[in-house]
Amino acid sequence: MGEAHLIASGRRPGYDPGAKDGPVHVRQNPTFSFAKRRINTVHAIASSAQTPVIDARGVARRFGASWVLRGVTLQASAGETVGLLGVNGSGKSTLLRILSTLIKPHAGSATVCGYDVARDPEEVRSCVGYLGHTPGLYDDLTARENLQFAAAMFGTDAREIDRILERVTLSGAADQRVRGFSSGMQRRLAIARLMLVRPRVLLLDEPYSNLDTAGIALMNSLISEWAKSGVASLVVLHELAPAAGILDRTVTIVEGRIASEENLSAAQAPSLVVIR
Repeated sequence: MGEAHLIASGRRPGYDPGAKDGPVHVRQNPTFSFAKRRINTVHAIASSAQTPVIDARGVARRFGASWVLRGVTLQASAGETVGLLGVNGSGKSTLLRILSTLIKPHAGSATVCGYDVARDPEEVRSCVGYLGHTPGLYDDLTARENLQFAAAMFGTDAREIDRILERVTLSGAADQRVRGFSSGMQRRLAIARLMLVRPRVLLLDEPYSNLDTAGIALMNSLISEWAKSGVASLVVLHELAPAAGILDRTVTIVEGRIASEENLSAAQAPSLVVIR
């Protein structure tokens, strides 16, 4: 089931960020199922500009005997675009999967749009747009049909589909099956689906993968537009260069811990210090 396969219930070891290794206590994780449609609910509204829409505190996660995240604390405010940097296996994608409710943390807590990712997963999903490594499209449907399905699932206006397909330069392929699309075309269609969702928070895992120069420019333009409308974005990056001009801040993760943070000006790429 890939990304949509969620953790079943059961008692799992917790994590003490101050300890070197291993479990120190157990906590209960309730069973929950992936929502099949957008929930009509009133979003939690930040009481002030200082209230983060993403708020992770001491988040830890293990796979087998290996701790992938070791007490990560990170916040992002409305309209802020934050880049997550680090080598493969440092825990960046795992953090995004926790924030999108695809998996649970083994210790610590996180809220998105004021909702707890463990206790209120459906409410979190109603305000999040998530783009993972794989586009998550239906190969046997056309591009248009994929977006029609997404519009029905999230309760958004399907009349926007033609305009969105034109924006991502897929109008000419709108009625072709996705099975025949190149990787870049599939990535553009996944971006188009995000445009339908209209989230308050974007969780983007290497969104520039398989995009050409025009696709990178499109991605940056959309992230900037979303930021101006108050959307907070957390962007996992393989390299900084494609997104350097649109980031407000970078956070570097090394071996599951935050090693450095840097505030950026829109016109200047950062000089990063990575602590190993």
